[in-house]
Amino acid sequence: MKISNKTKKVLFIALFCLDIALTIALFVISIVMLATMPKDMSTISGNEGMIQYFQKNPTVFLVSIVIPLFLLLFGNIGILVWYVKRSTKPKETSLNELSEEEKEKLKQELMKDLLNKEKNNE
Repeated sequence: MKISNKTKKVLFIALFCLDIALTIALFVISIVMLATMPKDMSTISGNEGMIQYFQKNPTVFLVSIVIPLFLLLFGNIGILVWYVKRSTKPKETSLNELSEEEKEKLKQELMKDLLNKEKNNE
């Protein structure tokens, strides 16, 4: 099954938006949880909501918020490095793609290099 370029583009945009939304949600939850954390752990009242639950159970907070946030961060850094490497590769061009000026310039450079090599060999 071959996916068209238009479908790939839409899928890429959707995944990018999902990644941003998930990252922002995890950041907001962790910031709210840490900002409302009381100094004394015994003063945390019952399980009134998700934030209080995370405050009472830091292991659950670590597994469900912190670790996925770091995985998203490392994944995004890996994708960024891959994209930069892919986009900075020199592209091969054929002689047919060059303009007449570029062909003439290339010809002159090759002639200079050949003359320099002949002088060095003598």
